Amino acid sequence: MRGHCLCGAVQITVTGSPGEVSACHCDMCRRWTGAAQWGFEVPADAVTVRGDVGRYRASSFAERAFCPTCGTHLWLRDDDGPYEFVPGLFDGARDLPLAREVYADRAFACVPLAGEHPRVSREAYERDHPHVNMEVRHDQV
Repeated sequence: MRGHCLCGAVQITVTGSPGEVSACHCDMCRRWTGAAQWGFEVPADAVTVRGDVGRYRASSFAERAFCPTCGTHLWLRDDDGPYEFVPGLFDGARDLPLAREVYADRAFACVPLAGEHPRVSREAYERDHPHVNMEVRHDQV
């Protein structure tokens, strides 16, 4: 699969099948995207990126990347983890199914996601991913 940012300055090639998409409604993802963060994971060794990429250290364990020319969001990536790409970069991602929603209890009322898929609450997600709730949240400072 090949994808690119809005202006085309960043080109991304992914080998293999990305499988499925997740949606996240946590405060950080909503702030970054305006609603839910959509993403599909790809192992780092299956990714080729060409072009200048801006990176923002979003937490102590992850970065968010964007095109410094047009501002298009590219990925979220935990340190040494897989890339979690924004599906809209890739025409080939159009038919990927929605596998789950996390922080589903934090979703905006205007963006309910239809379908039968797991909906994981903030409490359940942070219980299973304890490194997340150790982060300082700006709304609690």
